[in-house]
Amino acid sequence: MELLRKPFQGLWNIVRFNWHFYLLSGVLVLIIFFGSRLLFPPYRIWGIVVCGIILLTSFISLFVSWLVYDVSGLYKLQWLHDMGAGEKSNIANIHAGFDETSTLLNQQYPGAQLLVFDFYDPAVHTELSIARARSAYPPFTGTQHIKTSAMPVPDNYFSQVFIILAAHEIRNREERTVFFKEIKRTLQEEGRVIVTEHLRDIPNFMAYNIGFFHFLSRQSWLATFQLAGLVVEKEKKITPFISTFILAKNGTAH
Repeated sequence: MELLRKPFQGLWNIVRFNWHFYLLSGVLVLIIFFGSRLLFPPYRIWGIVVCGIILLTSFISLFVSWLVYDVSGLYKLQWLHDMGAGEKSNIANIHAGFDETSTLLNQQYPGAQLLVFDFYDPAVHTELSIARARSAYPPFTGTQHIKTSAMPVPDNYFSQVFIILAAHEIRNREERTVFFKEIKRTLQEEGRVIVTEHLRDIPNFMAYNIGFFHFLSRQSWLATFQLAGLVVEKEKKITPFISTFILAKNGTAH
Protein backbone atom coordinates (compact mmCIF):
# COMPACT_ATOMS: atom_id res chain seq x y z
CA MET A 1 0.00 0.00 0.00
CA GLU A 2 1.42 3.37 -0.99
CA LEU A 3 1.32 5.95 1.77
CA LEU A 4 0.98 9.57 0.77
CA ARG A 5 2.94 11.19 3.58
CA LYS A 6 6.32 12.76 2.86
CA PRO A 7 9.46 12.60 5.04
CA PHE A 8 9.37 15.19 7.85
CA GLN A 9 5.80 16.13 6.91
CA GLY A 10 4.63 16.00 10.52
CA LEU A 11 7.51 18.11 11.80
CA TRP A 12 7.07 20.66 9.03
CA ASN A 13 3.35 20.92 9.81
CA ILE A 14 4.09 21.62 13.47
CA VAL A 15 6.48 24.43 12.54
CA ARG A 16 4.44 26.13 9.84
CA PHE A 17 1.11 25.94 11.69
CA ASN A 18 2.57 27.08 15.03
CA TRP A 19 5.37 29.38 13.87
CA HIS A 20 4.12 32.21 16.09
CA PHE A 21 5.09 30.21 19.20
CA TYR A 22 8.61 29.63 17.92
CA LEU A 23 8.93 33.27 16.85
CA LEU A 24 7.85 34.36 20.33
CA SER A 25 10.40 32.01 21.90
CA GLY A 26 13.15 33.39 19.66
CA VAL A 27 12.30 36.99 20.51
CA LEU A 28 12.17 36.12 24.20
CA VAL A 29 15.59 34.48 24.02
CA LEU A 30 17.08 37.57 22.35
CA ILE A 31 15.54 39.92 24.92
CA ILE A 32 16.77 37.85 27.85
CA PHE A 33 20.22 37.28 26.37
CA PHE A 34 20.96 40.90 25.55
CA GLY A 35 19.12 42.18 28.62
CA SER A 36 21.21 39.97 30.89
CA ARG A 37 24.37 41.58 29.54
CA LEU A 38 23.35 44.77 31.32
CA LEU A 39 23.52 42.97 34.66
CA PHE A 40 26.59 42.47 36.79
CA PRO A 41 28.74 39.53 35.62
CA PRO A 42 27.71 37.12 38.44
CA TYR A 43 24.08 37.43 37.31
CA ARG A 44 24.63 37.19 33.57
CA ILE A 45 24.93 33.42 33.81
CA TRP A 46 21.28 33.19 34.85
CA GLY A 47 20.22 34.88 31.62
CA ILE A 48 22.23 32.36 29.65
CA VAL A 49 20.68 29.50 31.65
CA VAL A 50 17.13 30.74 31.00
CA CYS A 51 17.88 31.13 27.28
CA GLY A 52 19.25 27.60 27.23
CA ILE A 53 16.13 26.22 28.90
CA ILE A 54 13.83 27.94 26.38
CA LEU A 55 15.86 26.67 23.43
CA LEU A 56 16.08 23.16 24.88
CA THR A 57 12.33 22.87 25.49
CA SER A 58 11.64 24.04 21.93
CA PHE A 59 14.09 21.49 20.53
CA ILE A 60 12.62 18.68 22.65
CA SER A 61 9.06 19.45 21.52
CA LEU A 62 10.12 19.42 17.87
CA PHE A 63 12.13 16.23 18.30
CA VAL A 64 9.23 14.43 19.97
CA SER A 65 6.85 15.70 17.28
CA TRP A 66 9.17 14.24 14.64
CA LEU A 67 9.25 10.91 16.48
CA VAL A 68 5.47 10.80 16.86
CA TYR A 69 4.31 12.09 13.48
CA ASP A 70 7.14 10.97 11.18
CA VAL A 71 8.90 7.98 12.75
CA SER A 72 6.44 6.08 14.95
CA GLY A 73 4.23 4.68 12.19
CA LEU A 74 1.17 6.50 13.56
CA TYR A 75 -0.02 7.28 10.05
CA LYS A 76 0.66 3.81 8.69
CA LEU A 77 -2.39 2.70 10.70
CA GLN A 78 -0.92 -0.74 11.36
CA TRP A 79 -1.76 -0.25 15.04
CA LEU A 80 -5.41 -0.79 14.10
CA HIS A 81 -4.88 -4.42 13.14
CA ASP A 82 -4.65 -5.89 16.65
CA MET A 83 -7.44 -3.74 18.05
CA GLY A 84 -10.32 -5.45 16.38
CA ALA A 85 -10.57 -2.76 13.73
CA GLY A 86 -11.25 -4.21 10.33
CA GLU A 87 -12.82 -3.33 7.02
CA LYS A 88 -16.55 -2.79 7.43
CA SER A 89 -19.38 -1.52 5.26
CA ASN A 90 -19.91 1.98 6.69
CA ILE A 91 -17.14 3.89 8.43
CA ALA A 92 -16.69 7.54 9.41
CA ASN A 93 -13.71 9.76 9.95
CA ILE A 94 -14.37 12.89 12.02
CA HIS A 95 -11.87 15.73 12.25
CA ALA A 96 -11.60 19.34 13.40
CA GLY A 97 -10.74 20.98 10.11
CA PHE A 98 -7.30 19.42 9.62
CA ASP A 99 -7.57 16.06 7.88
CA GLU A 100 -4.43 13.93 7.44
CA THR A 101 -6.14 10.56 7.79
CA SER A 102 -9.13 10.21 5.46
CA THR A 103 -7.03 9.34 2.42
CA LEU A 104 -5.07 6.84 4.49
CA LEU A 105 -8.25 5.24 5.87
CA ASN A 106 -9.64 5.07 2.37
CA GLN A 107 -6.53 3.14 1.35
CA GLN A 108 -6.65 0.96 4.45
CA TYR A 109 -10.29 -0.05 3.88
CA PRO A 110 -10.85 0.16 0.10
CA GLY A 111 -14.09 -1.81 0.22
CA ALA A 112 -15.76 0.34 2.86
CA GLN A 113 -18.02 3.33 2.39
CA LEU A 114 -16.14 6.16 4.06
CA LEU A 115 -17.95 9.31 5.16
CA VAL A 116 -15.83 12.24 6.34
CA PHE A 117 -17.13 14.89 8.73
CA ASP A 118 -15.57 18.20 9.76
CA PHE A 119 -16.90 19.75 13.00
CA TYR A 120 -14.63 22.80 12.94
CA ASP A 121 -16.47 26.00 13.90
CA PRO A 122 -14.22 29.09 13.88
CA ALA A 123 -16.50 30.81 16.38
CA VAL A 124 -16.00 28.03 18.92
CA HIS A 125 -12.81 26.19 18.01
CA THR A 126 -10.40 29.10 17.92
CA GLU A 127 -6.98 27.47 17.47
CA LEU A 128 -4.93 29.58 15.04
CA SER A 129 -2.99 26.51 13.92
CA ILE A 130 -6.20 24.86 12.64
CA ALA A 131 -7.05 27.89 10.52
CA ARG A 132 -3.60 27.71 8.93
CA ALA A 133 -3.88 23.95 8.40
CA ARG A 134 -7.24 24.32 6.68
CA SER A 135 -5.74 26.73 4.18
CA ALA A 136 -2.83 24.37 3.49
CA TYR A 137 -4.75 21.09 3.17
CA PRO A 138 -7.76 20.79 0.85
CA PRO A 139 -10.66 18.78 2.29
CA PHE A 140 -11.14 15.14 1.39
CA THR A 141 -13.60 14.77 -1.48
CA GLY A 142 -17.16 14.71 -0.16
CA THR A 143 -16.31 16.02 3.32
CA GLN A 144 -19.43 17.23 5.13
CA HIS A 145 -19.40 20.04 7.66
CA ILE A 146 -21.37 19.17 10.80
CA LYS A 147 -22.18 20.48 14.23
CA THR A 148 -20.86 18.43 17.13
CA SER A 149 -24.46 17.81 18.20
CA ALA A 150 -25.77 16.37 14.93
CA MET A 151 -24.54 13.93 12.30
CA PRO A 152 -26.60 13.54 9.08
CA VAL A 153 -26.99 9.77 9.25
CA PRO A 154 -29.63 7.45 10.76
CA ASP A 155 -29.29 5.49 13.98
CA ASN A 156 -27.04 2.41 14.04
CA TYR A 157 -25.38 3.34 10.75
CA PHE A 158 -21.62 3.07 11.28
CA SER A 159 -19.61 0.00 12.10
CA GLN A 160 -16.55 2.14 12.87
CA VAL A 161 -16.02 5.80 13.70
CA PHE A 162 -12.49 7.23 13.73
CA ILE A 163 -11.60 10.42 15.63
CA ILE A 164 -7.84 10.82 15.33
CA LEU A 165 -6.14 13.73 17.13
CA ALA A 166 -9.26 15.88 16.83
CA ALA A 167 -11.72 15.48 19.70
CA HIS A 168 -9.58 17.50 22.14
CA GLU A 169 -10.43 20.59 20.08
CA ILE A 170 -13.87 20.44 21.68
CA ARG A 171 -12.84 22.34 24.80
CA ASN A 172 -16.28 22.53 26.43
CA ARG A 173 -17.03 19.44 28.54
CA GLU A 174 -20.78 19.49 27.88
CA GLU A 175 -20.28 19.88 24.15
CA ARG A 176 -17.80 17.02 24.16
CA THR A 177 -20.27 14.75 25.95
CA VAL A 178 -23.06 15.62 23.52
CA PHE A 179 -20.66 14.91 20.65
CA PHE A 180 -19.92 11.39 21.86
CA LYS A 181 -23.58 10.73 22.61
CA GLU A 182 -24.33 11.61 19.00
CA ILE A 183 -21.59 9.26 17.83
CA LYS A 184 -23.08 6.50 19.98
CA ARG A 185 -26.46 7.09 18.29
CA THR A 186 -24.93 6.50 14.86
CA LEU A 187 -22.98 3.40 15.94
CA GLN A 188 -24.12 -0.12 15.20
CA GLU A 189 -24.65 -2.40 18.18
CA GLU A 190 -21.38 -4.21 17.50
CA GLY A 191 -19.63 -1.11 16.19
CA ARG A 192 -16.52 0.58 17.57
CA VAL A 193 -15.28 4.13 18.05
CA ILE A 194 -11.52 4.68 17.71
CA VAL A 195 -10.31 7.78 19.57
CA THR A 196 -6.61 8.66 19.31
CA GLU A 197 -5.19 11.51 21.41
CA HIS A 198 -2.25 12.97 23.27
CA LEU A 199 -2.94 12.96 27.00
CA ARG A 200 -2.23 15.55 29.65
CA ASP A 201 0.29 13.29 31.39
CA ILE A 202 3.96 13.17 32.40
CA PRO A 203 5.41 12.06 29.02
CA ASN A 204 3.58 14.85 27.18
CA PHE A 205 4.60 17.38 29.84
CA MET A 206 8.23 16.35 29.39
CA ALA A 207 7.81 16.73 25.62
CA TYR A 208 5.68 19.86 25.32
CA ASN A 209 6.08 21.61 28.68
CA ILE A 210 3.06 23.85 29.38
CA GLY A 211 1.75 22.98 25.91
CA PHE A 212 0.46 19.74 27.41
CA PHE A 213 -2.42 21.74 28.92
CA HIS A 214 -3.95 21.77 25.43
CA PHE A 215 -4.54 18.04 25.84
CA LEU A 216 -7.07 16.36 28.14
CA SER A 217 -6.23 13.99 30.95
CA ARG A 218 -7.04 10.29 30.78
CA GLN A 219 -9.54 10.80 33.61
CA SER A 220 -11.33 13.50 31.60
CA TRP A 221 -11.65 11.22 28.60
CA LEU A 222 -12.92 8.32 30.69
CA ALA A 223 -15.50 10.59 32.33
CA THR A 224 -16.67 11.82 28.92
CA PHE A 225 -16.99 8.30 27.54
CA GLN A 226 -18.94 7.18 30.62
CA LEU A 227 -21.34 10.13 30.42
CA ALA A 228 -21.89 9.37 26.73
CA GLY A 229 -22.72 5.74 27.50
CA LEU A 230 -19.67 4.27 25.79
CA VAL A 231 -17.47 1.53 27.19
CA VAL A 232 -13.68 1.45 26.89
CA GLU A 233 -13.09 -1.96 25.39
CA LYS A 234 -9.35 -1.53 24.77
CA GLU A 235 -6.71 1.09 25.45
CA LYS A 236 -3.30 1.16 23.86
CA LYS A 237 -0.23 3.38 23.73
CA ILE A 238 0.94 3.83 20.14
CA THR A 239 3.94 5.72 21.51
CA PRO A 240 4.55 7.01 25.07
CA PHE A 241 2.90 10.22 23.86
CA ILE A 242 -0.17 8.90 22.00
CA SER A 243 -3.07 6.86 23.39
CA THR A 244 -5.90 5.15 21.55
CA PHE A 245 -9.23 4.20 23.11
CA ILE A 246 -11.46 1.60 21.46
CA LEU A 247 -15.03 2.30 22.55
CA ALA A 248 -18.12 0.11 22.25
CA LYS A 249 -21.80 0.36 22.99
CA ASN A 250 -21.78 -2.98 24.72
CA GLY A 251 -18.95 -4.96 26.27
CA THR A 252 -16.76 -5.21 29.29
CA ALA A 253 -14.09 -2.64 30.09
CA HIS A 254 -10.61 -3.90 30.83
